[in-house]
Amino acid sequence: MAEIIMCEPLELYNLLNQRNCVSRLAEINYLCLIDAREAQDYRIGHIITAKNAKMDSEGSFLLPEAMEVDSMHHVVVYDGNTCCLEQQGRAAECARAFAEASLYPVKLLSGGFQRFSALYTFLSTEKIIYTITELENLKTYPVEIMTGLLYMGDQKQSMDSSILKDLKISAVLSTSESDTLESRSIKGGRPILTIPVADSVVSDLYSSFEKICSFIGSHINNGSHVLIVSTLGRSRCSALTIAFLMYRLKYTLEARGLEVHADM
Repeated sequence: MAEIIMCEPLELYNLLNQRNCVSRLAEINYLCLIDAREAQDYRIGHIITAKNAKMDSEGSFLLPEAMEVDSMHHVVVYDGNTCCLEQQGRAAECARAFAEASLYPVKLLSGGFQRFSALYTFLSTEKIIYTITELENLKTYPVEIMTGLLYMGDQKQSMDSSILKDLKISAVLSTSESDTLESRSIKGGRPILTIPVADSVVSDLYSSFEKICSFIGSHINNGSHVLIVSTLGRSRCSALTIAFLMYRLKYTLEARGLEVHADM
């Protein structure tokens, strides 16, 4: 039987927004997201791509027939508002059923649908069935590093006005060498700090760290949401994110690097 552990909303948000060339939600063994609430609650609204758990005539939860649970890398279960492992309810019962078949830890979403949908309204839906093409084309949002404060993404995401609006982005830090006038127009009146640096091992980011940390910190201290971007949202913005978190939270390079890597 697999272990059952708690999962914070930020972790599920990041799982839902992973991509390679397309959204990873299109991968058949990537994420099994189960809504353990009553069917009528599920139909009113649920987390994007979630499947409603079925029960047999005796009230026991059933595993999905069309899904090989033992092959799923991530299994997440939620109900209305379960917030701890000790809390008995539909989510806990459903998680135990999936833990019997899963090879990986089964995660219970802390706060359930109520908490997640309050934080990420834009990831709630009534849609139940998706084609592979629809899954591949799902919009992916920047990685969330600090809940409701710090995000990391690519230049395309920084140019999407709906993403900036949904995440309430107040300031943007860009390392892209091609931060165009068009992208600046879309970012509107948001403060922008541009540090144009080539994606190369010989590029100098170090000399700008103090300026970068000051920019991010000044906005976060005011409760503003900050987005760090580079062309592909990988090496340069990862380096800046790690540098800021080491500076602000006094983390070691090894500890911070492992955590950021896990979110990507």
